[in-house]
Amino acid sequence: MNTGFSLAPLFRHSVGFDRFDELLDAALRADQSNGFPPYDIIRESDGRYRIVMAVAGFARSDIEITVKENELKIRGNLASQDDSERTWLHRGIARRAFERTFKLADHVEVDGAGLEDGLLTVTLNRIIPEEKKPRVIQVDGAPSPTKSN
Repeated sequence: MNTGFSLAPLFRHSVGFDRFDELLDAALRADQSNGFPPYDIIRESDGRYRIVMAVAGFARSDIEITVKENELKIRGNLASQDDSERTWLHRGIARRAFERTFKLADHVEVDGAGLEDGLLTVTLNRIIPEEKKPRVIQVDGAPSPTKSN
């Protein structure tokens, strides 16, 4: 029976649930710093994810990545630059501070981060504890005797 009610909105924009909706993602981008910086979320394999964020002009020392509970926060803040000696003819590369927050699913951990060619890559891995993994229960014992009259 399909009632037309979907729980998908409850799981949108959570890394590790594999239920992303482009509409909500676009709305979230508009809500956080007018979509700056743009980013991709990529599922590489079961339980392995990457967040790739375009951070042109930022150095490693300008970026701070923190994880607290199920929240990944990425902040960028450029060190002050002396622009008094520069004459900008066109300034098209955004060089402003930003903060992006991602909700992580249970048991998703940050493996590491790297910055190359203006792209920040954060690698995530879902590690399910042994006690949460499915297990097979063996049926032991002899068959129970049947009563005879």
